Amino acid sequence: MDMAKGLLRGLAGAAVVSATLLALAGCQDDDGKTGANGAKDGRNPVIAPGKPGERARTLSPEQAARERPDDTPNAADQTYVRGMIEHHRQALTMSALAPDRASAEAVKGLAERIAAAQKPEIGAMERWLARYPAPGGAGGSGSTGGTGGHDHGAMPGMATEQQLKELADARGTDFDRLFLKLMTAHHEGALKMAGQALAGGNNVAVEEMATEVVATQTAEIHRMRALG
Repeated sequence: MDMAKGLLRGLAGAAVVSATLLALAGCQDDDGKTGANGAKDGRNPVIAPGKPGERARTLSPEQAARERPDDTPNAADQTYVRGMIEHHRQALTMSALAPDRASAEAVKGLAERIAAAQKPEIGAMERWLARYPAPGGAGGSGSTGGTGGHDHGAMPGMATEQQLKELADARGTDFDRLFLKLMTAHHEGALKMAGQALAGGNNVAVEEMATEVVATQTAEIHRMRALG
């Protein structure tokens, strides 16, 4: 599952957070009446699958709405999405240097793939923030480094200004070596951030995004270590 697609699916509607409730058409008798557990006013009942070994339950739409899991974003979700936007932006900055500086085609290809994946992910995360703004309107996603006053340099894996300057000044094999070193650390930091979101978050879309980060960036870390 592509991360951006997962987020968009998470933003598509409340149905995502009620994945355990399968809306099925109510079975009506020939005379138009519903079954014993169905909605008597002609509305389709909702079938809630039971746990392993348990029978499914038939609920009214009102009951289903009350039992739908609450995936309201919490502080961990907000922190992850806002921080990961800045984290991705730095990865794009680093990747943009590769076409003119890298010597290995594999490094150039890696940088291109990172940019192609993370640009749409940033857009999806920004749309998530628009749907779920932080309480009190703290911070914003539109300006680099300006998300609620947090110190993005303290986020795991973020390169320092000096390291970014050294990367921009490097050429050829020196660039390849430094790019792989910094981007590996950058990805490892993203894994830590994703782990924190999975442990403390509550929103389904954020969980999907963090899970995808773990899968894709773990694979890229192995690839970069092989290149290095």
